[in-house]
Formats: sequence, C-alpha cells, structure tokens
Amino acid sequence: MDLFDLDPERISAILGTAMSRGGDFADIFCQHGCFNTLVLEEGILKTATSDVEKGIGIRTVKGEKTGYAYTEVFDQANLIAVAKTAATIADDCGSEQSYRVSPRTQENYYPVADPAANIKLGEKVSWLTLANDAARKASDKVSQVTVAFADSLQTMVMADSRGNLVFDQQPMLRFSINVIAEADGDRQQGRSGDGGRVGFSFITKEKVVSWAKAAVREAELLLTAEQAPSGPLPVILGPGDSGILLHEAIGHPLEADFNRKGSSTYTGRMNEMVADEQCTIIDDGTVPFERGSINVDDELNPSRKTTLIENGRLCSYMYDEISARYFDRPSSGNGRRESYRFQPIPRMRSTYMLPGKYDPEEIISSTRKGVYCKTFKGGQVDISNGNFIFVPSEAWLIEDGKLTCPIKNLSLIGNGPESLSQVSMVGSDFRMSAGIWTCGKGQSVPVGVGLPTIKISEMTVGGQKK
Repeated sequence: MDLFDLDPERISAILGTAMSRGGDFADIFCQHGCFNTLVLEEGILKTATSDVEKGIGIRTVKGEKTGYAYTEVFDQANLIAVAKTAATIADDCGSEQSYRVSPRTQENYYPVADPAANIKLGEKVSWLTLANDAARKASDKVSQVTVAFADSLQTMVMADSRGNLVFDQQPMLRFSINVIAEADGDRQQGRSGDGGRVGFSFITKEKVVSWAKAAVREAELLLTAEQAPSGPLPVILGPGDSGILLHEAIGHPLEADFNRKGSSTYTGRMNEMVADEQCTIIDDGTVPFERGSINVDDELNPSRKTTLIENGRLCSYMYDEISARYFDRPSSGNGRRESYRFQPIPRMRSTYMLPGKYDPEEIISSTRKGVYCKTFKGGQVDISNGNFIFVPSEAWLIEDGKLTCPIKNLSLIGNGPESLSQVSMVGSDFRMSAGIWTCGKGQSVPVGVGLPTIKISEMTVGGQKK
C-alpha cells in the first residue's frame, strides 16, 4: 500500500466517517495506473503517450441511494472530507464506530512476471516495425498499415465496512494491426491482433508475422468479395470472434441493473426457458490471462464463474452489490468500474457459450443456402427488447453445404432471445476470441468473448445484392 500511503488505521478512520450518518455499507477504491500507447503509421512512430493516474473513490450506500465522491489528494484531512461528502446520502444520526480491516488474499488468474508497462520503448517499437514490414511484404496491394501497442499496469487497494482489505495488480497488453489494401479503385480494410492480461513475452516474432498476414488476408479477401444477399437466411457464426454478438445481444440484457429497473427483455423471466436447450452461457472472471478476467471485482468480491443460462433456462443475472441486495442474491462478482472516478455497476467479464456436440464441418454441410460469419466489426442492441444489428467483417456465402465466396456490405438484424431460441446446432470447437475487446456502458472496461460454431436457423441478413 506504499503507493497510497495508507495503513489500516487511516482506512478505518475513512470508513468510519463514510458510515457516520447511518449508511448500510461503505467502501473505498484506491487506484494507481500507468497507461502507454504507441501507434506506428506509414512506418513512422506517430503517437507515443504515457499517462499516470492516481486517485481514490469513496462510496456510501443507504438503501437504493448511493453517495460517491473521489479525489486525487491523499492527505488524511482531505480523505475524511471526501468521506463526509459520500456519507451525506444517508440521513440518520449514525454513530462513531470503528471499522477494522484485515488483508484478504484471493486467487491470481494472471501471474505476470514481465508487465509490458515496465518494458523500454525501443523494445516495443521493434515489434511495431516488424508488423509493418511483414504486412507490406505480404502483398503489393497493401497501401496503408497502422500498428498499435497499448499496455497498462494498474494497482488497486480496496477496503469496505465489512472488514475486507484487498490488494490487486492488473496487467494488460493489446497489439493490433490494421491494413488497407487497394485494387482497381476499391479499398478494403483488414485487422488482426491479440492481447490480454499477459506479459511482454506473450509477443513473439511468429505471432507478429501471423497477425500481419491475417490482416492482409482479410483486406485482400474483401477486394474479391461479392455483394451479400438479403432476406431471412440460416446464419452460422464462426468460433471465437462471433462471441461479440453474444456479448451485446444476450450479455447486456442479463446485467442486473437493467433487470432491476425493468428495462431488459429478460426482466421477470428467471427460471424460464429463454434459449434452445443446447445453449449454456457463462460469464467468467477466472479464465487465466484472459482480457476480461479479474481476481476480485471492484466491490471486493472474489471473481467466479457464473452460469447465466443453463441448457436454455435463465438461472442468473450478473449482480453487483446494489442489485444483489435488491434481488436478495449474493453478488456474482460483476461489480466493475473504469476507474476511481466511477461507481461500480454490473458489467460482464468474459462471456461465452459452452461447446456442443456437432462437428463444425457438419454444421456447414447441413446448410443448403446461408451465410457464414467469421469476424465482426461491432454492433448494437436495444436492451429493452433485445433487437440488435451487427456488422460482420469477414463473411462467406454458403451454397449446397459449402463456403463458396466471400461477401461484403452486410449486417445481421435480429432479436437476442429469438435468435437463442433458433439455435439449431452448437459446435464442438469452442474458442475464446483474441484479447482485443473493450465494452462501453457509460464507462469502459476490458472484456472477453467466446463461442463455438453455432447455427441459427433463420436471421435477417441485410445485404445489397438485388
């Protein structure tokens, strides 16, 4: 705790002040983070930033009300004043109490010996240069290459009025390559990369060259792609990257704050069948080195694996402390925040569907005409009704049980619960996506997604082919 110059006695005084007006509970969240970004464009290092932030957030909860205040000044008098501000949400006289805290240990799901944040600039730039050279060497159609390296190392000390005191250190790394290829006046983009809560040694020459070639391949593929068909068609989602559709269309509506407010399509449907019985969906903070993993959530609850939908039946939301109290359930360890400037809210960690029994080739061969989606640019969902739209980046036309040609300029339009009910085949080839995803919900947090190959018997494809 040397970074914050806090000891149990100082923490106890802060918690006592936060609870002095009769709050139900209080917590403090101390964060020190180092954030680095490098961007190479046209072979030139165009961006090199390094930021450090340090602060503390203090929260008092009383029933459905929350008082929250934060500061970057760590002298005790200021911290007591901030705690008093948070405490004003409660209106009882309260009492002077001592809230003694003791350290608690937890599992470490990302034991990293060489955080990238501690590595010298030149070593990182060498990997960017290799990626740029490999991409340009891969094809003479490549007109533009952008390579980015982002890393961080965050240290947190958290304590609460239940007596918990927790320390956590979170490394992060993300390496990404974006390529533009041109031919006959057409320009297409491809991307690739990877990352997670991993060390600098995660990056190797073989991986960098592979990512560069994958980005070039996607861009060149789209240069040859035909316009996508339109209308209701069977859709097959490939393993890994397609999990972003699961995250947006199913994951967000299962976050408990939306259901507490009655604004989710899953509100009031606990224990109902909400998907085909082949579907079991997990939110998991314990996948080793995964981008969405956490040792402890931002409310001091140990990370865990939460089954959201089991064999098609809804069995849990994702709870933070406030929604857990509302639903009279234990927290699922999903209370997360972007930084000390924000209050924790229910957020996903790594969300994925368990594998099924079908060989992926069998799934494709069972489809007379349809669309196969391998990677995605992104999408959006209406939480209240589950309606979504997603934009694939690499997709293929399926004809007579075979992938025949790449297609472009398409979107997938559907409804989350309806799509889950129309899952007809779940593949045995489960894979987590590359560690590249960040989720925004008023505040940004890193997440992971995963999926086996799945077949949805019908979904609306928005293409431009007449």
